[in-house]
Amino acid sequence: MADLSVDFAGIKSPNPFWLASAPPTNMGSMIERAFDAGWGGAVWKTLGEPIQNVCSRLASVDLGPFRMMGLNNIELITDRPLEVNLREIRECKRKYPKHALIISLMVESKREAWHEIAKKVEDTGADGVELNFGCPHGMSERGMGSAMGQVPEYTCMVTEWVKEATKLPVIVKLTPNVTSINPPARAAVRGGADALSLINTINSVIGVDLDTMIPFPNVNGMAAHGGYCGPAVKPIALNMVSELARDAEVNIPISGIGGISNWRDAAEFLLLGATTVQVCTAVMHYGYRIVEDMIDGLSNYLDEKGYKSVTEIIGKSVSRVIDWGNLDLHYKTVARIDHNLCIQCNLCHIACEDGAHQCIPLTQINGKRFPVVDEKECVGCNLCYLVCPSPGCISMVRVDDGSKTVTWRELTNRQPETMTAD
Repeated sequence: MADLSVDFAGIKSPNPFWLASAPPTNMGSMIERAFDAGWGGAVWKTLGEPIQNVCSRLASVDLGPFRMMGLNNIELITDRPLEVNLREIRECKRKYPKHALIISLMVESKREAWHEIAKKVEDTGADGVELNFGCPHGMSERGMGSAMGQVPEYTCMVTEWVKEATKLPVIVKLTPNVTSINPPARAAVRGGADALSLINTINSVIGVDLDTMIPFPNVNGMAAHGGYCGPAVKPIALNMVSELARDAEVNIPISGIGGISNWRDAAEFLLLGATTVQVCTAVMHYGYRIVEDMIDGLSNYLDEKGYKSVTEIIGKSVSRVIDWGNLDLHYKTVARIDHNLCIQCNLCHIACEDGAHQCIPLTQINGKRFPVVDEKECVGCNLCYLVCPSPGCISMVRVDDGSKTVTWRELTNRQPETMTAD
């Protein structure tokens, strides 16, 4: 069985599966149950000046029978007294010394406030701190959360403050609500961050009740924008993680967050540069025990691929992510349809005719109408393959001979644009 243990910025963890800072890590008894279930680490729900939350707090987008494809929340940081949290952190770490216990922090933008809370957390024996520069609602209106993470200078400044006060590893949690994820990440590195975690939630309004005309979630007839998470945000998170994994100016460990629901999702984050992954929405949906399948699935995957340790796959796919201008323009694929597997739903014809390149006409074959690809017109866009409900019916087949490659940059002699750090 492959070794799943990881070292994340000096923090040892029995496996890369961590709980993200959220309702599932609200108190010690919850995290202890999670550790018993198999989670390798947990990030405590954000500590700071306790606040009062509203009711209601959550809303979701469903996709057919699949509930909570995307989850929106307007919940804020802990509403429990700081001293209670600190006592439970100390007890939890004493009971589970081999598990990673990270404490999420968010206080006002004063050096003294960050110094004070960082020192208090260090005294508990916790393994590290995560600076919450990502929360996009409620706290940002108070000058905290994403209001910090959207300004690289603030990100750098507060990171420096915390590094002054503690010897614990400092993880900076980044907001996705920026034009580019690289400048705040580089700022965190300049401030001395030991690691990064991303993404936090995305600004969103989840929808509107068409009967009452009140947006969700309804708080006495009113609503506010919230943070979007769940399976729907995974592609956004994977992109941002991979952007930082291939940024030479970052070069510190990454904890991947965003839509992770199973071992396959986790493996994708690891392959694109994350050393650990953090899970929230899936646990809120299905409970702590989902980690059992995650551990088994990742272990089996590593065994099948011949790897002895999970660390061997970290970042293995990063070099496969490049700028569009460096993609091979000579690479050519076309769609081919196996009529023995075709159920004659004609979705490929409709999708191609109305949404793509009009290269799949319906043709009479033995008295039946089948879709047939005009390969000369096919651009290899994949749409027909994606909409086809019959497994194996449509294949995307390479038709170039692979003898030469050419990129847009080579054709135009263009160099990549340089990006400033701020």
